[in-house]
Amino acid sequence: MQILDFLSYPFVIKAIIVGICISVSAALIGVILVQKKYSMIGHGLGEAGFASLAIALTLNLNPILVSIPVLIIFSLIIMLISQKKNISGDTIIAMVSTTALATGIILTAINNGFNVDVYGYMFGSILTMSTLDVILSILLSITLTIIYFIFYNRLCLISYDENFAKTSGINVTFYQFLIAVITALIVVVGMRMMGTLLISSLIVFPAITARKITNSFKSLTLVSCIISVITFLIGIIISAMFSLPTGASIVAADVILLFFITILKKIVK
Repeated sequence: MQILDFLSYPFVIKAIIVGICISVSAALIGVILVQKKYSMIGHGLGEAGFASLAIALTLNLNPILVSIPVLIIFSLIIMLISQKKNISGDTIIAMVSTTALATGIILTAINNGFNVDVYGYMFGSILTMSTLDVILSILLSITLTIIYFIFYNRLCLISYDENFAKTSGINVTFYQFLIAVITALIVVVGMRMMGTLLISSLIVFPAITARKITNSFKSLTLVSCIISVITFLIGIIISAMFSLPTGASIVAADVILLFFITILKKIVK
């Protein structure tokens, strides 16, 4: 398929607008998660997203509307239990994500296995989003971006020096839970684009790549957003031209860009 022909379809333009909104909001929270070494929470919530998808299909409800409360609850459980000193965050994420994944698999089996809807949500199918999915995704992405910039200074401080933030009178616990909820909502809006199994890569890869180019939080945020949008556009074009899953194509673009920048940085040194 020719690129210009591909871009001439209205549903493609709609998908690109949604994808850019999701890519930006995911990159923003990704910067914080990578800085705080919370990256695995995105993966854990992605698997929880599969459980919420199975619940939605079982009840014949809209997956996004079901996933919002389910993933928020999962994110709060992960953050609440991880506050305990004797349990590591990775252990909690592993426990919650595998439980959620098992629940999703059981519900899917009860509903006669994997159908087209399940496949699309597992591996990404942004071009088949319904009008309601599009509206919800754009509204959530814009809302999350606004929330991020409202609390930008405090999130920046917490990301770099949590102890100093505490001594400065910032309620660090509140912002940790806020980060968890924002991450959950990013997973919700990104499920249709990336799939539940690959959504964490949309959050993590741009931030990791950006860190190889810049160090300051402001520039890291900007570069991460730019990288996220670029790899999304490359991924969706690759997906259309070669009939590949959207999520996997975007991940491939992220991996190639990260590899290229890593090699280039070593050469320049």
